Amino acid sequence: MPALDAIIVGGGHNGLVAAAYLSRAGRRVVVLERRDHFGGAAVSEPAFAGHDALVSRYAYLVSLFPPSIARDLGLPLALLDRPVAAYAPVLREGRATGLLVESDASSAATATSFRDLTGGDAEHAAFLAFGEVAARVGRLFGTFTEPLPTCAEARGLIGAEAWRDIIERPLGETLDERFADGVVAGMIATDGLIGTFAALDEPSLRQNRCFLYHVVGERWRVPLGGMGAISGALEHAAAAAGAVLRRGAEVLAVDPGTGEVTWREGGQESSAVAGRVLANVAPAVLAGLLGDDPPPRPEGAQLKVNMLLDRLPALRSGIDPAVAFAGTFRLHEDITELQAAHAAAARGEIPQRPPAELYCHTLTDPSIVEEPRHTMTLFGLHTPARLFAHDEAAARDTLVERYLDGLDEHLAEPIRGCLARDAEGAPCVEARTPLDLERELALPGGDIFHGDLSWPWQEDGADDRWGVASAHERVLLCGAGARRGGGVSGIGGHNAAMAVLGR
Repeated sequence: MPALDAIIVGGGHNGLVAAAYLSRAGRRVVVLERRDHFGGAAVSEPAFAGHDALVSRYAYLVSLFPPSIARDLGLPLALLDRPVAAYAPVLREGRATGLLVESDASSAATATSFRDLTGGDAEHAAFLAFGEVAARVGRLFGTFTEPLPTCAEARGLIGAEAWRDIIERPLGETLDERFADGVVAGMIATDGLIGTFAALDEPSLRQNRCFLYHVVGERWRVPLGGMGAISGALEHAAAAAGAVLRRGAEVLAVDPGTGEVTWREGGQESSAVAGRVLANVAPAVLAGLLGDDPPPRPEGAQLKVNMLLDRLPALRSGIDPAVAFAGTFRLHEDITELQAAHAAAARGEIPQRPPAELYCHTLTDPSIVEEPRHTMTLFGLHTPARLFAHDEAAARDTLVERYLDGLDEHLAEPIRGCLARDAEGAPCVEARTPLDLERELALPGGDIFHGDLSWPWQEDGADDRWGVASAHERVLLCGAGARRGGGVSGIGGHNAAMAVLGR
């Protein structure tokens, strides 16, 4: 193989974005993917024997994928809006009720739901006011595909109030000051805890950085055809531009001095030299390939449960399940429940009432399943990898049962009676622990962000225009481990490509 302009290690969606941009610019590019298919965590697959339903097995929603990338690469993507933002079922004073937030949080139905739950309009007003503050953070999103702003530029862009309440002080302090109702505060707080094992009052502000990445983008959308539609479109774009895509090619070593990459494919070892190596793998994995000292080991903090239902369950509150499950259905996410779950997990105990968010993608995109069935995805919070270290199967099963039991508290019929059955007669339920993600996707500790998220601006004194530099000049980060990486965004791949092209 002749010398190349770039070798991309890892064929996840970010690697495909980088390959497409570089190949369209006339660069000679090879993508090496360990698995037998591309897409990384952004894939759609049949999960249950006897059913063709497509499940977004790992990543499941999109808010950070810039329209500019789709336009640049000519991607035929359709991202569908959900009619409902969120619903939190609540048992209060013996009454089954809930908090409904429509996509337009100022709607009459949302205001009525707040009033019925809290007894007045103050919490709804506070919710809208904080939404305006959080929206100012969204002004940063336009910079995500540009060279990094300075800290001062970022602060000037979002304003003093948003900087104080979201950047400078712990998220828990801000929520305590602004909200009186635990359900309302918890509904907001969880955006700081998705995949991040942190207390809301941590001085590290890891929870604040996680919150920023969950509110900085556009509204959360469902990709038509499942997450795999994004990776499929990117794979086609990269190949059409001339990139060489090699699946089943496991990278063994990277020489940062020469740019030589060695990999195993079909039982044979091969190597090639490139001017740049783009790492679409976690920094901890890259360190092993380079022979560098490893960074601190990341720790994922989520349990992903995929289900197939014969029908949607009725709810005790009387709300239409097609409304309740159309957005983010919030389980055990009162602020006190979030705090109790974190405290238990920090002690190494499985939370008694583990918090989770559920999504019924088929209410937005029925194309992925044969009617009248529905897919149901559950994303559990505060389930760090350490909980699964001793007996993974037992911990997984315990958590799944607690999720289903917790859901039953709010249902008029047991969720287990609504589950479809696979070809062997077993309930259509699969769960993925952080350790599963480490085995299947090579994510150290099962960390979906490849490590702690970073603020999306350049630190004082730094010299890394695109946020993709490694300790070696020839090697760039192009995945979630890049600054402004994380989520299904393509931003890490775009920015690494821009750095290579000198733009």
